Amino acid sequence: MTAYAQIGAFLVVAALLCSPAIAERKYSDWGPVVNLGCGTINSASDDQGPAISKDGRGLYFGSNRASPDASGGFDVYVAQRPSADGPWGMPRNLGPTVNSPGTDNIPSLSRDEHWMFFNSNRAGSLGDVDLYASYRAHVHDDFAWETPFNLGPGVNTVGFDAGAIYFENEEGGRPLLFFGSGPALATSDIWVAELQPDGTFGNKQLVAELNSPQADQRPSIRFDGLEMIFFSNRTGSTLGPTGVPSSDLWVATRRSVNENWETPVILGPVVNTPSNEINPYISPDGQTLYFASNRGECGGNDLYMTTRTKLKGKD
Repeated sequence: MTAYAQIGAFLVVAALLCSPAIAERKYSDWGPVVNLGCGTINSASDDQGPAISKDGRGLYFGSNRASPDASGGFDVYVAQRPSADGPWGMPRNLGPTVNSPGTDNIPSLSRDEHWMFFNSNRAGSLGDVDLYASYRAHVHDDFAWETPFNLGPGVNTVGFDAGAIYFENEEGGRPLLFFGSGPALATSDIWVAELQPDGTFGNKQLVAELNSPQADQRPSIRFDGLEMIFFSNRTGSTLGPTGVPSSDLWVATRRSVNENWETPVILGPVVNTPSNEINPYISPDGQTLYFASNRGECGGNDLYMTTRTKLKGKD
């Protein structure tokens, strides 16, 4: 090899080592997917939109299961367990303070767990589905949520607004709300809105580098703001039984919270299947991914999880 060839090879390797795909690798690959349990967490109906608490003991999700205390179509439920690796108890409906006769679905928690965000088409919504928030003073009381309120026209439209995740930048700056929005679910894109000093969200901005002509929805962002997982049926997704792309989980990374996202890549066949994988939620420590899929183990959509480990020497 000539000296010029050696220099060229060195520059290629150096570029690869500095690329976001390698530079931002802090975790192992995602492991085998596990169903959260038929007859406990999962029912014969649709169970979707999971969100896990920081201590791993509270699992929130939406379900349209048959239940004596159900308020309408989908309601928000919570399941509890005594420890982060203990068995889940039976899910409980959050009750009429949170749930309405309409659809209430896809909850998520702020990092301090005082706030819960979710979708609803309840009376008073601005359009098809809107985003709402509820506050609780006591973060260890899963039934202390106050009356939800609509997040307003900076976020919500006459169309489909759903799948919110609240991100508080540890490096400073105002908190951000990432979510999906569009005339309908099938044409939704990922947007972001900034929390204003008066407590409302400013006008949303399109996160153009994450979106496709197909549905892009329910973004979930890692606590450091450098990884986002969402679901999409964009070109490159796994083909379903009819030959049409199914909804898969996709991931995008970035070097810092001040930079644009890199081009999203599909999570691959360990997580994705020819069925639909939707509603991802990254655990607060970044090492567990919860999502829903209709791969058909318990009923309609079921809740699943996959885990990964922190690579040694990575912060």
